[in-house]
Amino acid sequence: MSSAQPITLHPARPAQPQAGSDVTPAIPGHRVELQLLTTLKCNLKCTYCSLGVGEVLGSQTHVDYSLDQLENFVATHLGGYETYVTFYGGEPTLNTQYMQEVIARFPNFRYQLQTNGTLLDGLPDALLARMSNYLISIDGGETTTDGYRGRGIYRQVMKNLATVRPKIAGSATARVTWSHPEISFEELDHLTEIFDYLYFQFVADRGAYPAEGMAKRRAILAQMIDKFFRHTDRLYPIIPIMGMVRNKVMPSRAQELYQGKSQCRASTHILNVMPDGRIFPCPDLLYLPEMQQGSVVDNWLRASPLQADPAMPCSSCEAFAFCRGNCMKNLYLAYVKKDEDYRREVVEPICELVRFMGEEIDRHNPQEWFARASLPVRKQITDCEVYEYVEIMP
Repeated sequence: MSSAQPITLHPARPAQPQAGSDVTPAIPGHRVELQLLTTLKCNLKCTYCSLGVGEVLGSQTHVDYSLDQLENFVATHLGGYETYVTFYGGEPTLNTQYMQEVIARFPNFRYQLQTNGTLLDGLPDALLARMSNYLISIDGGETTTDGYRGRGIYRQVMKNLATVRPKIAGSATARVTWSHPEISFEELDHLTEIFDYLYFQFVADRGAYPAEGMAKRRAILAQMIDKFFRHTDRLYPIIPIMGMVRNKVMPSRAQELYQGKSQCRASTHILNVMPDGRIFPCPDLLYLPEMQQGSVVDNWLRASPLQADPAMPCSSCEAFAFCRGNCMKNLYLAYVKKDEDYRREVVEPICELVRFMGEEIDRHNPQEWFARASLPVRKQITDCEVYEYVEIMP
């Protein structure tokens, strides 16, 4: 399907495993994340938006399936799983009523909101108090954020966060797309003083990793990692560093939570439900019909088609023990779809940065640091709830 075609595919429902069969379940393990896209509309036009690929952004503006259909899907396929929901978009706060209805229908689920933060101050207090975590998209300091998102956005988001802070019971996490090598250590470090956690992800844009830019990123990563290991009585709350340290000091956790598969969750237990009810393993591949793995409307579900492939070189990489495959979308496009430019310009530089992070962490002897860390710090490293809502690896 070309990127200019509308997204209307509804394939026939595949055969489902029968009771007592040896067929691998659609969702291995004991938990599932429903990432419910409340709308594909957004009130911002961020320059790097991944939903712009395949003309996904704006293609569906409201939820077409009913809550009865969602409840039937959950009862049929997700019974017995620990379920948590991420409201996603587009900008999910453009459909507040839907979020309230879902929470009322499924009161025992855990909830997270991923938002650009511009409409946070308009959310009802009861909704604000219900979220376990807020992933608030921000790109660094004021100049950087406004450059990607629009003039005045940084100050608006910070003002809104300050307004709702007394009303939220969960954590607030800065979700940074590390888009430009000129982003400084100081502006990223400052976010750790405002938010409970900082999660950064390396941008998947061609041309974003020139040699001089790679050197600048490595220098900033080295500063971050050095600061992380500076103290044992308090945590420097940067999720990718925390996750790598966890995987190095407790390697079994790198496998058990994700059934030995990719820590981006797209191979195991994240279900991205589009407003029309179609389900995909990765929110960045909604434009590929071969990636559809289910439907709320037609009530079917299969295992994620986004799995490790022999063409992917990960198993022979020295970082695999702590990385566990990183971003499956990137690997799929580079090595299965054989996009050589994407592999060379995006995937290989990101893998290089991940390996560099692992080397820098090893240089600080994470096992010895963990042995000296206070009990609260150790618990955050091993069991941080935000791990369940983000990819951990950048």
